[in-house]
Parts: sequence; C-alpha cells; structure tokens
Amino acid sequence: MSAPHLSVRDLSVTFSVRPKGVRPWARTQPLRAVQGVSFDLGPSETLGIVGESGSGKSTLARALMGTVPASGGQALWRGEDLLAMEPKGRHRHRRDIQMIFQDPLAALDPRMTAGEIIAESLTTHESRLPKDEVRTRVAAMMQRVGLLPGQLNCYPHEFSGGQCQRINIARALIVHPRLVICDEPVSALDVSVQAQIINLLGDLRRELDLALIFIAHDLSVVKHISDRIMVFYLGRVMEYAAARDLVYAPRHPYTRALVSAVPIPDPAIERGRGVPVLKGDLPSPLTPPSGCVFRTRCPVARLSCADERPAMRDFGNHHFAACPYGEPAEEGSLAS
Repeated sequence: MSAPHLSVRDLSVTFSVRPKGVRPWARTQPLRAVQGVSFDLGPSETLGIVGESGSGKSTLARALMGTVPASGGQALWRGEDLLAMEPKGRHRHRRDIQMIFQDPLAALDPRMTAGEIIAESLTTHESRLPKDEVRTRVAAMMQRVGLLPGQLNCYPHEFSGGQCQRINIARALIVHPRLVICDEPVSALDVSVQAQIINLLGDLRRELDLALIFIAHDLSVVKHISDRIMVFYLGRVMEYAAARDLVYAPRHPYTRALVSAVPIPDPAIERGRGVPVLKGDLPSPLTPPSGCVFRTRCPVARLSCADERPAMRDFGNHHFAACPYGEPAEEGSLAS
C-alpha cells in the first residue's frame, strides 16, 4: 500500500463565540466545531465526508486549507505538518492542495473573464510562463472540463451554474495539484447537472492521479465517488469505513438513518420500506449533549450513553463506528 499523501491525527477546531442576545461584555463560550478527527488519504483515493448541515464538515476543510486556525492535532502533508506552518510555509503547498467551493457563481470574480479566472492560479505559481503558453493551457483545460475555448472571454454571469462549477474545477486543476478538497461542489446544482459534475470529477481523478476529499450532506451523492466515507455529527466522527461497507452494512444508528433516507428508484419498494425519521433537531454545538452527542436522537440510546463518550470501535476490515450498541443493517439495504 502506498504511503498516504495526507495523514490527519486528532484534528480539532474550537471557536470562541458570544451567544446571541447577551451583552457585548459577556464571557464568550467555546464552540467545538471539530473534535479529534483522524484519517489517512492515499494517492488517487477519494474520501467522502457526509453529515447534516452544521456538523463541522466545511470547518474541517478550511482547517486543512489554513483559512481557519486549528486548535489541536496534526495534518501531515507528505511528511510536513500543515497546521504548524506559518503562512509563508503553507504557500509552498498551495499548488499541491486546491479547493472547489459550494456556490459556483459566488466563487468567481464577476469582473474577470473565464480565461482570466482559470489563468490566475497558473500565473501565480508559474509567473515566468509566456502569455501564449498560458492561453494554450487554459484553452486545453477548458476543453477538458467540458467548456468551449470560444468561451474564454465570457464573464461568469454568461454561464449556467454547472458551467460556473466547471470553471472552478478548471481553475483548481490548471496547476496540476495532488489533492483537491471539494466542499459540497454539487449541492447548488440541479440533479442532472450534479451527475455530470460527479462523473467529471471521477474521470479527472483517474486521469490526473488526484486525491479527493469530497464533502456533501447527501449520502447518495457521496457513495458514487468515494473509496471511503466518514460520517460527521456535531464535529465528531460517528463512522468511518470503505464506501460499500458503510452503505450496505452501517454500524452506527446515525449512519443507518442517513442510509435509510436515500430514496430507492423502485416505487413499490420505496412505498413499503417504512423509512425511519430522525426525531428532534440537531443540538446546538454550543451546548452539545453529554456523553454520546447523538444520544438525544438515537433510537437505541441507554442511560449509560449520557455518562461516557463512546470510543471508535473496530468492526474489522478498517470499519470503525462510535457506538457499542449498534447492529449492522441488512445486506442490500440501499439500492446501488
């Protein structure tokens, strides 16, 4: 097995916030957005990260990119700790690690043409490239992501949402990165366009030997592109396993709820399967439940769940889940 490109150990992110409605001089409270996350990501591997809004998925991505400070842990990129680096040190790795954002249009400068947007990253990292070479490479990358070279001088408002996301993908890939972090890249797109973008990312991953971190709140989207999947809830990892193992034999009650919420494309099966619905709302990350953070919505919770935070248990074949009481679901519970 190849050595991992990225090795994350006990990564945590804590913010100091002042609750709404209190006086300006009141004491701030800690908001633990990410707590003790660990994983390895190898070359050409895709790690899917899934969970409800507010679970800490995007905060993890921003901590890895250095746009929010981590409060603890390590993120070893090819042997160097990204979290311990000064901004100048991180700059050396900007070319290797790129990011694609959730809102395709908002991520683009409306005053720049598509060609200028894609070329910006290239000219930053290869400032001595001749202008003709820059233009040639930009046109080739536009064609590779499904855009026409004739759209080089068009502005973002002239493109559809899917085309804007293709521009973002081209901008990220023009410098030949080793890792691309995709922060909910299809959530703002129509379903048919989502499939096109996911297929494009999958093709580019294989063609360019990329590693991907693919973040989404929809398990049905994540399962199609991921080698392994990590399930988040209130900043903690609930389950972590190979994509097929997690989807077809989930161990944690929260994962099982996410799996059962994925619709099956057979109306007869869908009507009769009795999908369980999570009870209650997501607790505030300012005041998370004691012990197991999922216990207030868990169908198998016991009194002891309030006293101890469950450790990740190894169920074999690198399948880990943070629940001692969960039972695996029936094989084939989610349609492929």
